[in-house]
Formats: sequence, structure tokens, C-alpha cells
Amino acid sequence: MAATDSSASHFPRRARDGDAPHPRYVVWELTLACDQRCTHCGSRAADARPDELTTAEALGVVDELAALGTRELALIGGEAYLHPGFLDVAAAAHARGLRVTLTTGGRGLDAALAHKMAAAGLYSVSVSIDGLGTTHDLFRATKGSFDAAMAALGHARAAGLHVMCNTVVHQLDVDELEPLYDTLKAAGIIAWQVQLMAALGRAADRPDLLLQPWQILDLVPRIVRLKLRALADGILLAPGNNIGYFSRDETRLRSPLPGGKEHWSGCQAGRYVMGIESNGTVKGCPSLPTRAYAGGNVRAHSLRRIWQESPALAFTRRRTVEDLWGFCRTCPFAETCLAGCNFTSHALFGRPGNNPFCHYRANTLRERGLRERLVPCARAPGEPFDHGRFEIVTEPFDAAEPRVVPNVRRLKVWRG
Repeated sequence: MAATDSSASHFPRRARDGDAPHPRYVVWELTLACDQRCTHCGSRAADARPDELTTAEALGVVDELAALGTRELALIGGEAYLHPGFLDVAAAAHARGLRVTLTTGGRGLDAALAHKMAAAGLYSVSVSIDGLGTTHDLFRATKGSFDAAMAALGHARAAGLHVMCNTVVHQLDVDELEPLYDTLKAAGIIAWQVQLMAALGRAADRPDLLLQPWQILDLVPRIVRLKLRALADGILLAPGNNIGYFSRDETRLRSPLPGGKEHWSGCQAGRYVMGIESNGTVKGCPSLPTRAYAGGNVRAHSLRRIWQESPALAFTRRRTVEDLWGFCRTCPFAETCLAGCNFTSHALFGRPGNNPFCHYRANTLRERGLRERLVPCARAPGEPFDHGRFEIVTEPFDAAEPRVVPNVRRLKVWRG
């Protein structure tokens, strides 16, 4: 399970207008141990961190979350079920009144584990599926990964858990979304979240797999059409935090029900969202780069103190249009949007405040006969939640080579 899946791959209940900032929705990386080696993994998950929280420490964190008013707790990894205290943590959180969910690649989620999860009080399971069979296996770098993920959906559903799916859109699966929806619908999902692959961790090493900004001009209307189909089928299709932004279809894209008026209202990291890494490091969002956004560690300070006093967690509470730059600084929606998803833009440029993956922006440039292309100019150092550096090239919209052809030969199947 990549951390870049996690920031938006669940379906939290919205905070009420006027609620004071609090970690209503928490994504907790229980362990960095993983049974796959996914190409896009933001945390570069493989082995457990040497200093991960023990089960006893994790249970203490559960108590702190409950005291802070957390309502929903999403457990991720690596693979959360590889932590020895996974079921204990889930059961303790459920007992404290938290809605507990799991986001997983599903490789080790068999029938027995699904029933244990249900007994521990888990509410739902969201399985990460990133394309049809061959594409998913390549992207997840594990032969048989797609079949295992589909089987995990079945096991979870049979155990009485709500089953959902999340999908990262990249160059290999961007044309497979419609048949993938049909496959997931047949598997009985109740919700599906779609988000863009972001240039974090291993994904930073594969810029040829990232979409280019102009491709969202085709992608967003397709997602809207799929959402309308899903609503008719009784399935919620939710866009990830890095898709959309003030196209003419924004309310249809963002609202959970037909006729809704919801729109993107700014990044919730450190406002109503919090991320916890497996060694106790706390961030405003699980996918934010650790070096720039670590607000403290639960072994050194209480969660309450970190939440209330750390500037690294509070940056979205203080942001204004003056913090934006580039196109986003001049956008008519700047005050509301504040440049969209922060981890997506920081992963590209080393700072937030300018996000080229914006439908309004791409359409405005197209009307001027222009488009933006992202060009890598610095490599990532190879750490969890790291990133390289890109620059924006503005070019004629009809320039040659409208799509980068990904180098599939570089994708290696991991046989664990």
C-alpha cells in the first residue's frame, strides 16, 4: 500500500462548517513492511522501519486520538496487516468509537484474515487496484497481484465488511478506467476513488508514468461520466484530492449526490486530516514529504501538543493567496482553492502553491493555444516520501509528441 494512495483513498465523513480544526480523519501507517514493491509507492515500502511503534505504544496513540476527537482512522502501510498489533489496534480504536478502515494491496488478505478484521470491528476495506490484470501486475511489480486484489474484495465482502476500491491513474491505466469500473462493479464495491499518480517516492523515479497536465482535459470529463454511471448503480465515485478544480463540471465531480453544490475548498492537511508514520512521526497529511512537514514524534510529545503547537502541521490554517505563485497566484479561484493538493505540487517543485494539475488552468491555457509539460530536472534521493524536481515548459497545445510513451521494460516483477 503506497502512502500516495492513502491521502485520498478513503471516504471520510465531512467536518461540519464551523468545526474547530482537529484531526477528525487520521491515516496511520502502522508499518513500512510490505508484501509488494509497487512502482508508485510514496513511502518506498519494503521492510519495517527499525524503530516502529510497538503494539503497546500504538494502543497509547489510539487513546490520544480518541481524546482529540478523531472520528475515522484509516490503517495503511506498507501493509498494515503485517504489523503484529494490527488487529489489537483496530479493536481498540473501534472500542473507543472510531470508524476503522483499511487500505490495502490485498495480497495477503485471505478469508481468515477478513473474518478476524470484521470481528475486530473494522468498518471497511479499500483495495488498491491500478488497472486491469496485466497493467495492475506491472504497476504493482508482483505477478498475480490483480487476482489477489480481486480475491481480497471477495473475502472482505463475504466477511460483512464494506468493500471499496482506490485507483491511481498513470500512463498505463489511463485508458482502462471504463472497463475497470465494470470489473469493480461486478465485484460488489460500494465506492471507488480515483486519483492521480504523484511524483513521490518510487513514482519520482518513473516520470514517464506520470500524466502530463493537459491529459486531465480528457480525464476529468471521463471521470464525471463514470460518476454518473456509478450513481445510477448505487456506487459512490469520489475524485482524489489532486483531481479537478473548478472546471464547469466541478460540482458534479465533487458532490456525492446528484444536484449537489460541493466544490474543492482547499487542502485539509493539518485542519481536519493528520498522518502518522510507523515510527511515530506526525504530519498534516500522510503523503506530505517527511523532511519538510514532520511536526514531531509521539514518543517525544503528546499528539495534542504536536497538533496544537507544531507549525509544520498548521501551515494550511495560516495560508493565504500571498503564499501562492505562478499561475495559481493569479487564478480567480485562488482564495478558495489555494493551489489544490499540497503534496502533489511539493513533489514536483519542492514547495507548494502552484499546481499544474488543474482542469481550470489546463482549459484556460488551451483557449490560448498553450499547454504545460512537466520535465524532470533533479532525481529523488531514494528515501521514503522523497521527491525530485520538475520544471514547467509552456508550449503550443498542438506540439509534437502529445504523450510520453512509458518505458514498460523498466517495470520489473518482484517475486516475494
